[in-house]
Parts: sequence; structure tokens; C-alpha cells
Amino acid sequence: MKGGADYVKFVTERFVSYMETPAETRKLTRTSAKAQREPWLTRWFGWGPAGLMIWWRGKGRDGGRQR
Repeated sequence: MKGGADYVKFVTERFVSYMETPAETRKLTRTSAKAQREPWLTRWFGWGPAGLMIWWRGKGRDGGRQR
């Protein structure tokens, strides 16, 4: 790998392209990426705890009675 020269070149190219993009574009990209991510509870623990939380929240509205 020539002592990491390829890696340094890659990192430098990425850094330069990042710095050349306008701040507004970077902010817009970051915001849209955050909007597309799923919630942290689902990412970390799957749908089980999320389903339990939804059930628990719904239980409080009608006193736990089924209709």
C-alpha cells in the first residue's frame, strides 16, 4: 500500500470535497440524513420495546379496557 499513501490521498480528496461544498448544502444533507434515520429505540433494541411502549401509551387513554 506504499506506506499508506493511498489512504492519505483518499482522505485528502474527501476533505477537500467537503470543504468546497457550501455550508448550506452540508447542513441540508445532514438534516435530510437525520430525518431518514429510524428512532434510536428501534435502532438499538428492535421493534419489541417500541411495540411495548406503544401498547403502554395506548393503555393509559382508556383505562386499560378493551372495547
